[in-house]
Amino acid sequence: MKSTVIIEHPLIQHKLTMLRDKNTNTKEFRELVSEISMLMGYEVTRDMPLKEVEIETPMGFAKTKVISGKKLGIVPILRAGLGMVDAMLKLIPSAKVGHIGLYRDPETLKPIEYYCKLPEDAAEREIVILDPMLATGGSASAAMEYLKKQGVKTIKLMCLIASAEGIKRINKEHPDVGIYCAAVDEKLNSHGYIIPGLGDAGDRLFGTK
Repeated sequence: MKSTVIIEHPLIQHKLTMLRDKNTNTKEFRELVSEISMLMGYEVTRDMPLKEVEIETPMGFAKTKVISGKKLGIVPILRAGLGMVDAMLKLIPSAKVGHIGLYRDPETLKPIEYYCKLPEDAAEREIVILDPMLATGGSASAAMEYLKKQGVKTIKLMCLIASAEGIKRINKEHPDVGIYCAAVDEKLNSHGYIIPGLGDAGDRLFGTK
């Protein structure tokens, strides 16, 4: 079973506090999501393989390293995951982007798929799923199931805040998927929202209600 990595870097924790604050406006919220995502990206990509190459510097020749092996793909879960995409592309401009559209039925809390589009070579890439909140785990699990059906073998989940319940579900249904988050919160309410959480990430990102 893959472990859950809680990234407790001081900068991330500081920005996460601002992100949670109900008084943080849409512009600031959007910027904070991007900043935290970029900082988390360093940890999520820590195990990317390297190979040695030789280059010429202005002063001579040097043996140094570049990324090798599997290429990366990033797949935001619509719509809140979109707020994390640009930050990851700044780190890895060569990454390809797919999209999975899921919404949660308010009655059953089960995910309903409405859009899926992946890069043609998705099965050859390591895929990082982006979603700010891992609440019940239903949407993330459904996204993982879809990716696996398309032949993807290496998947990671990057979220800002997770619930213990969501982590437990992913560990049970997809034990091969590593989870990266900045905080694990206490519980879910009757509507499946993380408590204390930060509210509806999509609404706060895009200024909707």
